[in-house]
Amino acid sequence: MKIRLRSRGLPPGTDFREFVQLRLGTALARFSPRIEDVSVRLEDENGPKGGVDKSCRISVDLGRLGTVMAEDVDAVLEAAICRAAECAGRSVARALERSGRGRRRFSREFLQQRT
Repeated sequence: MKIRLRSRGLPPGTDFREFVQLRLGTALARFSPRIEDVSVRLEDENGPKGGVDKSCRISVDLGRLGTVMAEDVDAVLEAAICRAAECAGRSVARALERSGRGRRRFSREFLQQRT
């Protein structure tokens, strides 16, 4: 699973690459064969002023099933990353469940006609 990480407004030398890979690896590992690309954007709107302004946006490309987005904002960037990763995992699970539902379900009338 390829993860692209972009950051804006974070202090120089701040590298969250390993932390993001660990959290997304945990949240999305079971779906990795179905995931084509993951993009993560980390932002700090106010910079050193502080406040609840650090955001993490995650975009998961599922190919023909479309793209799943997750976002969280917090005063602590690590917390925003964790919650956004969990949300992305739940959203991917839901998208994959919905895609399988239409193909596997048949009405009783259809099944009776086939026998």
